[in-house]
Amino acid sequence: QVQLVESGGGLVQAGGSLRLSCAASGRRFSSYAMGWFRQAPGKEREFVATISWSGERTYYADSVKGRFTISRDNAKNTVYLQMNSLKPEDTAVYYCNADPTTSYPGQYWGQGTQVTVSS
Repeated sequence: QVQLVESGGGLVQAGGSLRLSCAASGRRFSSYAMGWFRQAPGKEREFVATISWSGERTYYADSVKGRFTISRDNAKNTVYLQMNSLKPEDTAVYYCNADPTTSYPGQYWGQGTQVTVSS
């Protein structure tokens, strides 16, 4: 069992940056791949980025490649999403996810954090 708590969302102007954090509980955190997904109003939840348990492999949606960076600190049981050059279309609720398979989510979700990008 893994419990996930996201933080760091907010309102930012287009071109700005935010860093999301996801704090995980549970001793098996370092054995899980971790990921970020997002859901915009009226749209389905979509893949953003995932990172392997060691941090050596990362995967990104084409829409965020080159702008977002996923990372993790296993000593702190935390995964991060650094978001740069934000666009209005990045506006969504961002969810942390444990045990994903590349771009497919695992069974554990956080409660989500709202990111709003104004034009």
